[in-house]
Amino acid sequence: MKLSYSSAGVDIWKEDNVIKALSEQLTFRRRGFGSPLEIKFHYAGFIDLGTFALAITSDGVGTKILIAEALNKWDTIGIDCIAMNVNDLVAVGAEPLAFVDYLAMEKPNEEVARDIGKGLNKGAEMANISIVGGETATLPDMIKGVDLAGTCVGVVKKGEIITGEKIREGDVVVGVRSSGIHSNGLTLARKAMERAGLSFKDPLPYDKNRTIGEELLTPTRIYVDLLPIIREFDVHGLVHITGGGFRKLMRVTGYGYKIYAPLEPHPIFKFIQEIGEIEDEEMYRTFNMGMGFAIILSEDDAKEVEKRVDGRIIGVVEGEGIEINGIKPFEKGS
Repeated sequence: MKLSYSSAGVDIWKEDNVIKALSEQLTFRRRGFGSPLEIKFHYAGFIDLGTFALAITSDGVGTKILIAEALNKWDTIGIDCIAMNVNDLVAVGAEPLAFVDYLAMEKPNEEVARDIGKGLNKGAEMANISIVGGETATLPDMIKGVDLAGTCVGVVKKGEIITGEKIREGDVVVGVRSSGIHSNGLTLARKAMERAGLSFKDPLPYDKNRTIGEELLTPTRIYVDLLPIIREFDVHGLVHITGGGFRKLMRVTGYGYKIYAPLEPHPIFKFIQEIGEIEDEEMYRTFNMGMGFAIILSEDDAKEVEKRVDGRIIGVVEGEGIEINGIKPFEKGS
């Protein structure tokens, strides 16, 4: 049987139902100064501060932590934690400012905490943010090992929030390269390795100087370098490609996409696909496949932007749904 994210234990369709069940109960809104802006189902929440909006995100590292544990290498997952939050702020046009972390451990371990702190500090430096606080907890009856998550805040002028409402058919998609698998889809990657009888300490078939685990631990790219481009050009939509893969493109518009020139996936994706016997559709439903971020704007602006980013024009806003070189990963029954 071919592997899928669902058979590995993560069903993105059921996750939608969980989000819906939770969010339907969150009806109370603060009144007065600091009330929320009603921009729903986006990468960040917003607090009205007059001319400006405070943007807030929250995310964790996920099962990438299990790879860090297997290699006893903890000094990079803090970068992932920062990146997953900061990139969601960039995806609404906000300038990231500050971060708080949450570290839960089965039992206290100063050495692990120290190395996680190194990664958090490095990620903060890369993103130009301050870590202003956090929380640690020892929870032996609740978790096994370690869990790491955080919350980030940023600021954006209310009139400059990028929601995707300006997207129109004929707009062009510029794909920006990822650094690798980032911090999503690791459950499927681990199941593929398990099926193939491989260890995280085994060498990569395409790079004998690195182990599989080291490749999977490559930190998530932080996309704050896109902020000047966002300020300079009339950007219609921004997409951070995380869990659910290319389906994230649908988060910013009801229009469809024709992706006719996707970025070349990193070798790690081809490796996972081969050892797991995973269908092309499932790969694009699960992984970033070499594209960690997308910028949607007019064709004229896109031609200028692609000169300044690590990526290129990959497709166009057109029709309904998502088609990637003839593949339609998100149609019912696929």
